[in-house]
Amino acid sequence: MKQTSLSSFTKAFLMLTLLALGMPVGAELSITRGSAKTFASASREAVPEWIYTLKRGESFAEVASDLLVNKHSPTQLLRYNAIGNASILGEGDRIRIPLSWLKRQPNPARVTSVSGNVQLISGIDGRKRVLTEDALIRVGDEVLSAAGAATITLADGSEVRLSPNSRLIFNRLTQYGKSGMVDTRLRLYRGEVHTRVRPVIEGGARFEIETPSAVAAVRGTAFSLQAGPEGTHLQVTEGVVDFGSPKQIHRIPAGYSATVASNNGNKLSIRKMPPAPALTPLPPVLSQLPAELTWKSSPASTYRLDIFETESGRWIESREVSGNRFDISRLDNGQYEIHLAAFDQQGMTGMPGILPIQVDLQARTAKLLAPEDGDSVNDDMPEFRWELKGENEVARVEVAEDEAFRNLVATSEWAPGTTALPSRPLSPGQYYWRVVTEAGGNSVATTQPRKLVVNGTLPPVRIISINYIDSQVRVFWEKVDTAANYRMQLSEDPSFNDIIKEATLPDTTAALRLIPGRRYFVRLKVLSDGPLESRWGPGRELYLE
Repeated sequence: MKQTSLSSFTKAFLMLTLLALGMPVGAELSITRGSAKTFASASREAVPEWIYTLKRGESFAEVASDLLVNKHSPTQLLRYNAIGNASILGEGDRIRIPLSWLKRQPNPARVTSVSGNVQLISGIDGRKRVLTEDALIRVGDEVLSAAGAATITLADGSEVRLSPNSRLIFNRLTQYGKSGMVDTRLRLYRGEVHTRVRPVIEGGARFEIETPSAVAAVRGTAFSLQAGPEGTHLQVTEGVVDFGSPKQIHRIPAGYSATVASNNGNKLSIRKMPPAPALTPLPPVLSQLPAELTWKSSPASTYRLDIFETESGRWIESREVSGNRFDISRLDNGQYEIHLAAFDQQGMTGMPGILPIQVDLQARTAKLLAPEDGDSVNDDMPEFRWELKGENEVARVEVAEDEAFRNLVATSEWAPGTTALPSRPLSPGQYYWRVVTEAGGNSVATTQPRKLVVNGTLPPVRIISINYIDSQVRVFWEKVDTAANYRMQLSEDPSFNDIIKEATLPDTTAALRLIPGRRYFVRLKVLSDGPLESRWGPGRELYLE
């Protein structure tokens, strides 16, 4: 077909025609720069299309190869756009692509955070398993939250936060090749979701959440949706949402809420949301907690407060509060968003006031009080005391047998207190103890160690068995956990007044060569690294015939 140039009159006529058809003004020509000659095709006006804009360094051929299914060629796409030569295309030119020509592929969602009890039910075999961070969610899968919550990121970066006691099914997760367009359809059977959807691409991208009584079709927005036996409630905080029963859809703008009541013939009611509370700014970095969040008093008596972790979207806290102040108590180090919204007379939340905060707590070294360094105690459960120097800290005692604390023998629970008992009784011996403080989940400070002696005697050593082989006798005895070595004595009289052999042994067995026909006696005791030793164990007679 012969190529022709479009006159200004023809372009204007096409512009008016497309406006009358409700098509986007930016799509009036296949190539918006006008550097290529095109002609209009009346047959494609009814074909659902997507428009791709060439980026710097891209060629028409490679883009067509990436986006088109095998049965459609770059030549066909040129012909569809009435372009005779691909070499005239460059950065900024836009190409019409029928949606049916694009590669489609399932694209799983990914779990970015989980808190509490949340289950994933497979859409393939129906098996249940615990939902974990980084898990993939595929078409047909269902997420069921009990007392937990989860944040799920879709392929295009859109985010869905599922609140406790909710059930959400992923009916469609389709991506059109490398075009960036997605078709996402979810079903919320019950509970609540908070979503932040990336702006959809004109001409085919789709994001819908269906409930038993309504449907919400989104074009790039932030909104929350609640579904229950009484109906479906929507609050739009950014953008617009097409919402209602399937036969009664209205466009709901930001700042408005809408309800489809199940007991009223699925009637749609729309009302303006309460304005966002005016939050008092906090320091950009909180170096100590608790901190007080305050806001300007308003006619509202109750508010909903939510705290989200900025990076992962994890739901840290959600509660109803009254008055105009709230103490932020225990947050780990990190960046957060605080959302505060007033409840209206119907119990629905209004526009949220949003306050970003950063928590950066630093643990400080505690001051040790008792026992003093080198003290000895008669109690196998001694009390340790210290003084905290930082704010909003927790601490615990650590007890080890070595000064490097390579092997902890006892600890205490992490707690904000300043006294603690060891987690188990301490056997007599020498120990080292210290206090570790922690703040913000990742800042730690540790005191210098102190020496401690627990008084008493180590248990005597009991001989387990004696084996005779020819003229050799092998003696086996019981292991003592606190033993560094064992001392063995060999005598010819049971009172051990005349010691004929004495040795220090690291193991719990020893071989002795004895003279046949003579009687001997052997006994052992424990040696430790500290000041304590055990009593001698009972002697055992040895005799070789």
